[in-house]
Amino acid sequence: MTSVPRWSRRRFLEGGSAAAAIAAVWGCAPDDRTQAGGSGSSPPDSRTSPSAPLTGPRRQLAAPGPMLPPVPAILLTVNGRPGDPDEISVLWTFVVNGDPPQIGVSAGFEHQARALLELHDEFVLNLPAASMVEAFDTIDMNSGTVADKFELSGLTRGEATVVDAPTVAESPIHCECRTTDSLEVPPARKLFIAEVVATTVIEGAVDDDDRLIVPAVDFFGMTAGSGEHYTMGRRVGNIGMTAGRSDIRY
Repeated sequence: MTSVPRWSRRRFLEGGSAAAAIAAVWGCAPDDRTQAGGSGSSPPDSRTSPSAPLTGPRRQLAAPGPMLPPVPAILLTVNGRPGDPDEISVLWTFVVNGDPPQIGVSAGFEHQARALLELHDEFVLNLPAASMVEAFDTIDMNSGTVADKFELSGLTRGEATVVDAPTVAESPIHCECRTTDSLEVPPARKLFIAEVVATTVIEGAVDDDDRLIVPAVDFFGMTAGSGEHYTMGRRVGNIGMTAGRSDIRY
């Protein structure tokens, strides 16, 4: 059995930093209060959006779609059925509230995680880094399969600190969750609403005030509308900037 990497983790209980951590995956970018831990930025994509606003006529797409990029890339881990391996799935995930910290996940009939979320009240949201993108996609393409996805993806099984659920040890942020409500959404989805009861981060991912240091970890998000994964771009502002505030995290 693969040993869990000996990273140092910081833990936050009943804290709003949990929702902020999730929100940061698609809402933040580097600023000048910290230094990035990486080796530098990669060359820009040839299709990178220009800094100037797009102009020109507007057209209606042939088919409607939830084109709301970017959205968080999340690995959800939950205990398996008796005799089955623990599950890792890629599900749509969103922030419901910052205080108290609440999140929502959407599971389809095709996802193994759906029945397991109905069976178990606890799970973990694991935020992957860009170095994990191939493992992320391997899991995404097998979310409807009963299999040992830790072995399939090469990721390491860890243990949560509060809830009864596995974690992805390589993930820089773990949000440990307990389901409080659910809702069937026809034709094929079920929403699970949960409270974040604990958050752990690898040392260096947050500052002394427990505020997420975005450039310290190479997060990525999914761009609904193109089906691609992108890391964070430049910082363009912050919540409350028009009111002279910089203290709002979520």
